[in-house]
Amino acid sequence: MSVIDMSTLSSVGEFGSKAWGEACAEASIKILKAANLPKSINWAFTEDYTYPPPRLMENGRKHAGYYIMVKDGEVSAGDEIIQEARALPGFHVQLPWAYIANQSGVIYGQAGQQQRSKDEAKLMASIVEFLGRENPFNLSLDKNGNPTYMLEPIGPWPAEVGKALGAGSEEGNGLHNIAATLQSDSQEFTGLPISETKVPLFTEMSESQKKSFLSICGAEV
Repeated sequence: MSVIDMSTLSSVGEFGSKAWGEACAEASIKILKAANLPKSINWAFTEDYTYPPPRLMENGRKHAGYYIMVKDGEVSAGDEIIQEARALPGFHVQLPWAYIANQSGVIYGQAGQQQRSKDEAKLMASIVEFLGRENPFNLSLDKNGNPTYMLEPIGPWPAEVGKALGAGSEEGNGLHNIAATLQSDSQEFTGLPISETKVPLFTEMSESQKKSFLSICGAEV
């Protein structure tokens, strides 16, 4: 039986909003505490969404995003990005809110994740071609000098954590699908051409849509 009953969930806020981040964090804590993780685990997950709409940054919020931290086997999570979590090896992401917000609301399993990744690769390639530069979002560079949304310190997903957060994903459960179910639509994507996985289709946008989309991604045109 799943820790989180998907039938009890509904949208609470936009991707990257405080309400959404808090709900994702609460679900993460429930799942990981139920997993009875070993004390040896020291790992963290942070997703920091840059250039969020101003409406999401109410009450002096510094980051749109949330964290999950397992330290000496103890689980914590919350809205915002805290330094204690960022300092631990794990899965740390920083990239423009608009680049991933819309498609993050789609329910999928492994095949859907793979298709989303392909669609996002096409989106990035289209933007690179349009702007004529390799790193349109000024992402960090990896050790080989290539743009990456992954931040150091990178660490592998502990098997116990990955198994717990991914449990039931093929049936519509798991952390991604929980977060997607909690997400409500954002006005920025109304009328934009999108793929089946809801990734924006840059090549099918009008010139004004392209410029608007790049603007909300924080890219200079």
